[in-house]
Amino acid sequence: MNDWIAIGALALVGLLIPLGMMAVSYLIRPSVPETSKRATYESGEVPTGGTRVRFNIQYYMVALLFLVFDIETVLLFPWAVVYLDALESDAVSLFEIMGPMVVFVAILLLGLGWAWRNGAVQWAQTPRQVEADRDRP
Repeated sequence: MNDWIAIGALALVGLLIPLGMMAVSYLIRPSVPETSKRATYESGEVPTGGTRVRFNIQYYMVALLFLVFDIETVLLFPWAVVYLDALESDAVSLFEIMGPMVVFVAILLLGLGWAWRNGAVQWAQTPRQVEADRDRP
């Protein structure tokens, strides 16, 4: 039961310290009500334009593909190091070592081919490129 008392005391201290800091800062902070404090930019810069900015989704698609293949690379290096010793000791066959990783890479390449076919890796075209593509026979 002593362990639970220590855990409860630690949880209580963990809650009281941040709450105490917030209460003290609320009590001693200066309060200067000013309309510019509620502005988007406190520096006095006047915001222009709308609040909604349109982003090209292509950036996100490229970032996701980069993450997928970056993680693949991170998984391939430890795999190679771990199974190199097993291959040298003749404990397992080459097919048992290479089989799962070849399947893993094949699935990733299949996914890349699907993304390529659907245009996920094709960067957005300028209006001039769209017209040039239309004019080609």
